[in-house]
Amino acid sequence: MRQAVSQPTRARAPLITLNSDGQRHPGLNAAAIFTFIAGIVAFALGFIVRAHVAATIVGIVAFAGGLYVQLVSATREQRVFIVTGLVGAFVGLGLGIAHGGFG
Repeated sequence: MRQAVSQPTRARAPLITLNSDGQRHPGLNAAAIFTFIAGIVAFALGFIVRAHVAATIVGIVAFAGGLYVQLVSATREQRVFIVTGLVGAFVGLGLGIAHGGFG
């Protein structure tokens, strides 16, 4: 008769992880998070005209590193973070170059 009695289930918060394949990837996760954060920083610096050198340098580093990390990434969640960082890095790099680049 135990099967007939239903227990109320608790609503669980969704688990946010970059390891959807069940394996640990600490190096790839760190590189994906770095690409994401550096891309957002490059994007923000690209809007500041006086920070064009910093936006250009951070954009180049984030974009080049992000392309490599995208090549070796293991899970879909990592790729979503990486592409978001790549887009931010590309826009920040473009704005930094448009505002003066290295000069």
